[in-house]
Amino acid sequence: MQIQLRFFASVREALNTSQETLEVAGEVRTVGDVRRLLQQRGGAWADALAQGRALRVALNHQMCDEQVAITPGCEVAFFPPVTGG
Repeated sequence: MQIQLRFFASVREALNTSQETLEVAGEVRTVGDVRRLLQQRGGAWADALAQGRALRVALNHQMCDEQVAITPGCEVAFFPPVTGG
């Protein structure tokens, strides 16, 4: 299935890309699975998306946790926590 990926702020800068279309296999079922798949690319991908790193995820413009299931054509976005003042 194809999904859309979006990367924002420092994540975008670390990966040197803001978006990507990704074909995922059947065993990739959740947002967390997508994150782990991208980490396997190594280098900047492993660092920017590392487990334990403060990172927010959204599925189709809705904040979510990593257990949420992905669907064909969905958009998964990764970005750092945002603070304001």
